[in-house]
Amino acid sequence: MRYRLVIFDWDGTLMDSAARIVACMQAAARDAGWGHLEDAAVRDIIGLGLPEAIDRLCPGIDAERYELLRSRYAHHFVEGDSTPMAFFAGVEAGVATLREQPERRLAVATGKSRRGLDRVFRESGSGDWFHASRTADETRSKPHPQMLEELLVELDVPVEEAVMVGDTEYDLEMARALGMDRVAVTWGVHAPERLAASRPVYTAQAVTELFDWLNR
Repeated sequence: MRYRLVIFDWDGTLMDSAARIVACMQAAARDAGWGHLEDAAVRDIIGLGLPEAIDRLCPGIDAERYELLRSRYAHHFVEGDSTPMAFFAGVEAGVATLREQPERRLAVATGKSRRGLDRVFRESGSGDWFHASRTADETRSKPHPQMLEELLVELDVPVEEAVMVGDTEYDLEMARALGMDRVAVTWGVHAPERLAASRPVYTAQAVTELFDWLNR
């Protein structure tokens, strides 16, 4: 078993949700009177906590408009947008292979809120896949490593026996800050050359490649 603990990012790594996030953030910015946000700019902040994402997208935003944008984003994501979201093909089968080894632990470290992650766990039926999870509103946003530190303590796994899997530099830099191994996946939002700067131990070009490598 290569790693006793595998920690996954969510959006862009396990779930194909980038289009939904982009559409909802753009709609929220219009609702708040901020104006148009470019697709590339919104994709770039996927993985950060919502406050950090808004600060980066809307520098200098005042408190009232910030709160309106935040609340409208939540509204659009939950109720107002129908852009489909699903696991990337092969994710469900791949996670199942990891779960066949009872001594292995699986976790999620995400920029989502706890409420948002619990909702998608319920809707996708995936909550019982994981032994633990951390969200940006419970700890600190990526790339700060606090959520990884807490997962290691909760699951009683040393850092050298854990790996972080993600599609953004925020995921990889979070792990790098702890000296944790990190795996980049190229089907998400950040370009392969950007991921390479964080020196991943492996870069997966396809979902099947990722799980084959983790199961070696």
